Amino acid sequence: MEFLMDPGLWVGLITLIILEIVLGIDNLVFIAILAEKLPPEQRDKARIVGLSLALLMRLALLSVISWLVTLTKPLIEIGGLTFSGRDLILLFGGLFLVYKAVTELHEKMEGKPEVQAAGNVVYAGFWAVVAQIIVLDAVFSLDSVITAIGMVDNIYVMMAAVTIAVMVMLMASKPLTSFVNRHPTVVILCLSFLLLIGISLIAEGFGFHIPKGYIYSGIGVAIVIEGFNQFTKRNTAKHQSKIPLRHRTADSILKLMGGKVETAGNSEQLQAQEAFADEERYMIGGVLTLAERSVASIMTPRSQISWVDLNDSPEKIREQVLSVPHSLFPVCRGSMDKVISVVRAKELLDVLDDDEALKGLIKKHRPIYIFEKMKVIDAINTLRTSKGSLVMVSDEFGNVQGLISPLDVFEAIAGEFPDADEQLDLVKVGEKEWNASGMLDLYQLELELGMLDLVEEDADYISVSGLILDKLQGRVAIGDELNYQGIQFKVLEMEGNRIKTVHIQA
Repeated sequence: MEFLMDPGLWVGLITLIILEIVLGIDNLVFIAILAEKLPPEQRDKARIVGLSLALLMRLALLSVISWLVTLTKPLIEIGGLTFSGRDLILLFGGLFLVYKAVTELHEKMEGKPEVQAAGNVVYAGFWAVVAQIIVLDAVFSLDSVITAIGMVDNIYVMMAAVTIAVMVMLMASKPLTSFVNRHPTVVILCLSFLLLIGISLIAEGFGFHIPKGYIYSGIGVAIVIEGFNQFTKRNTAKHQSKIPLRHRTADSILKLMGGKVETAGNSEQLQAQEAFADEERYMIGGVLTLAERSVASIMTPRSQISWVDLNDSPEKIREQVLSVPHSLFPVCRGSMDKVISVVRAKELLDVLDDDEALKGLIKKHRPIYIFEKMKVIDAINTLRTSKGSLVMVSDEFGNVQGLISPLDVFEAIAGEFPDADEQLDLVKVGEKEWNASGMLDLYQLELELGMLDLVEEDADYISVSGLILDKLQGRVAIGDELNYQGIQFKVLEMEGNRIKTVHIQA
């Protein structure tokens, strides 16, 4: 046991372990790429089998050191070049490695896998993959064992170093495989490394020695660059994750369907855009924004509500109901903040002259309230239970701010459907030019423009006039202009302090 106290032996063992691990990385990367072709439940088994065979092969080669030494003696001579057994093994192993690296690169870049079908997913056969691993094990094992013989004289040290190195590789195989196959660019980089190593093996077979330091330094530089690339991608993803998932999803779909895209040269994206009509893109965009829009953004505002005051005479009520095209009316007592019912015009006209019948009608239809900041998607169930009636919208103090109906939700998806007494809030007047009401909903404008950048997160405004007032600090006059997110807004008309009409140019 005295030899265990020799410091030179331990230095040689540690050095050899490090070298064996470095030499084994190539083998490990290739096993990782091949194992990914198998069904998930067989991948761990393939890695274990592959590395176990590598260990057995290397131990077997170490046990016949005298035979390995003879592999360096010339066997054949062709055209003035002599080839030993080792040269031939390296030559054919290098050719095989180049062939596999090129075919794998072709598969990754062209998408033509040479595999067998297993169910609905295409996988390679287990033993076909293992056979390829065995061939690679033979090539890399020979290089590894010859390195061990050149460094250490004690066969037990060689075997210990090889065994420890393979065990380390075995533990690292699963996380390495996961990392390699989780990053497509890393797979391409690894295959490029294998191609480079294959060429170096062919050169070695022809007697042209390429120092390993040159090869590994080049690989090291490429790995550092790829590390920077992965770090950049991770930071980009981290910053993107701060944007709400729903917003990112909506943005991606709207771009695919024809919104403002940064990669206009992407033919696949342009083909997808052509597959959707303008109306389809608008409606899908409207659906995607329902979970972000508040009820206040689609409601009929208080100032535009036609309502009935029970304190008025029956004649005045009848005249008011007949003067507008609406079929439903909020019934109030004294003011809009005291809504006591929502009734149909026909039913109301039938009982105007009968106080008892009028009281019964009012009791039959009690008003339904929702909060103005509730999301539209959450208000749909309330609208469904209202059975086609109007739903009143109130603020935190209980004051009525407006009302919504199922038609308002439909307009949020498909665009405006104005009544006979209403005007369109957005009118196209030229190529990428519109005249808009100051009360125009910004979400509707976003859908028309095919963008998602006008409404900032947690913004207090929901209308075009609100946006202009917010960005211009509340000081607005006719002719004032605002350039925001590449869109130009120009105030055309004012009604007191209220913005009435705005010209928009994209």
